[in-house]
Amino acid sequence: MTKSTIKAVFFDFMGTCLDWHSSVVQALPSAIPESEASSLALEWRRQYFLENSSRVSQRLNPEDIDITLARSLEVVLGRFPAHSPHFDDQTKLHLIQAWHSQKAWPEVSDAIQSLRTRLGLEVFVHANGTTRLQLDLTRSSGLEFDLLFSSQLLGAYKPNQEAYVKALELVKLPAEEVVLVAAHAYDLRGAKACGLRTVYVHRWTDDLDEDMEEVKTEFDAFLENMVDLALVIEAL
Repeated sequence: MTKSTIKAVFFDFMGTCLDWHSSVVQALPSAIPESEASSLALEWRRQYFLENSSRVSQRLNPEDIDITLARSLEVVLGRFPAHSPHFDDQTKLHLIQAWHSQKAWPEVSDAIQSLRTRLGLEVFVHANGTTRLQLDLTRSSGLEFDLLFSSQLLGAYKPNQEAYVKALELVKLPAEEVVLVAAHAYDLRGAKACGLRTVYVHRWTDDLDEDMEEVKTEFDAFLENMVDLALVIEAL
């Protein structure tokens, strides 16, 4: 059988390519101690994923990520009652906007550039969220992609099979010629079930409830960062 050739790479965005944690922590009220601000941010992120998972299980359509984040924040603030007085409506709005301005992890830009110039691959964002969010994040991060696929645009949340199948249809490539790069095991499991190749990138900000020793055995590759991403994908 002829070995398939990789033609394109789908990237999850927040967490995988972008350091969301720094943006959110910096936007939190200065009265909150740094260590507690980090814990609050991590809990907010975890609650956001729980909200998405609930919508997936109920087979609900994707909603505006700003709405999901706002609802998640209210839940999380209930777990940090001592800090609730610091969160008026204006502060909450400021925090939601902080998710729209994130910097890339240091090695990501070079990794994407290497995929494009050295391997000649097409690169796409394939992430839950809205198109507006992704446009804002490409601007703030300076990262460049051939196209941005959001759950809003695709009409389905990852890890629903529809989210991967629809994106593959749009780029007109079979699953075996596309790699998904993500810092989220649930996402890669969904992609793997659809036949995509899978590369896990470990980020300390995400997948806090996953067993990393188990995750290391699940996918085509496991990386601590994207420094060697081009080499790994070339080997696939």
